[in-house]
Amino acid sequence: MSDAHTVRLEPVGVEFEVESGETVLNAAFRQGIALPHGCKEGQCSACKCVLLDGEVDMLRYSTFALNDMEKDTGHILLCRTLAYSDMAVELLNYDEEVLSKSIAVKTYYGRIVHIERLTHDIRGIEIELDSSIKFWAGQYVDITVTTEKGETITRSFSMANTPDEAEKLSFIIKKYPEGKFSGELDSGGIRVGAEVTIVGPYGTCFRREGRDGPLVLVGAGSGMSPIWSILNDHLKSGEERPVYFFYGARTREDLFHLDRIADLTARHPSVNFIPVLSHANGDASWEGSRGFVHESVDATLKELGVDGQGDVYACGPPPMIDALQPVLFMNGFEAERIFFDKFTTSSSATPGH
Repeated sequence: MSDAHTVRLEPVGVEFEVESGETVLNAAFRQGIALPHGCKEGQCSACKCVLLDGEVDMLRYSTFALNDMEKDTGHILLCRTLAYSDMAVELLNYDEEVLSKSIAVKTYYGRIVHIERLTHDIRGIEIELDSSIKFWAGQYVDITVTTEKGETITRSFSMANTPDEAEKLSFIIKKYPEGKFSGELDSGGIRVGAEVTIVGPYGTCFRREGRDGPLVLVGAGSGMSPIWSILNDHLKSGEERPVYFFYGARTREDLFHLDRIADLTARHPSVNFIPVLSHANGDASWEGSRGFVHESVDATLKELGVDGQGDVYACGPPPMIDALQPVLFMNGFEAERIFFDKFTTSSSATPGH
């Protein structure tokens, strides 16, 4: 007799099975059903929905993600929910396009074949896989590696390459003071040749096709990784749309890939690259934008008279995303045309991504 139970998603009418001891979100991932999600650890509220029927229990979670009043009114977090009977839930946030483009989460194996220093605190790595992975431009995976000292580290990183490059993945990784993965890259604890396990793909901030209006790309730090994938995937698709590619950094020394970007904009005049430096006061020769990246986005959108047309993909640290959201809404963008990926650091095993 199976311990599996059936989960029914309303209002979309999708059904799938969840095994005993498996969270509802992980069961959906395993079967290629892309539900809204963020941290996968009960720290955000992206997978919150309403339990319509069934017996469930929840693993430990943050009350910031689900407060007591919400719990009392039947709200649950799918990433923390265990099923003890057949169940039905009402999705509060769902995207028909995301559900239609679901890819089953699987485990892959490979090895690090290249490590590159891009700036003083940004690294590039390449991983060669034993088999090809399917993903959409902008998605991420969980990478697990064992260091030279035998410590196992798992972190979430977005692919920088395009989906047609399915057996060699590239990543752009920012070094944080407390960042174990990036720290081990620098200290030699993670070396070329290291074996890795990759689980994915995850993430709903991926490139949508067949849209109208300009493409507004906003990145900072390692947010360049998914933005670079989305940009190049868009260009390979042959879609004709003006592209405004903003990248926020502190100083000129924090910019990278400038030769690749120059080559790309020369071949594709529709792409406008707008680097924005927040700490360029002492750099008299800098002729580009100064200030914070959200300020440059605001000024450029107003100057162009975009008025909410097109799609926005923004990837980077939470302060950048938080500052950008009101700017986009004030410039007329609807929520369904804005796609975010907040990059957060964490001391836990797998950081929210």
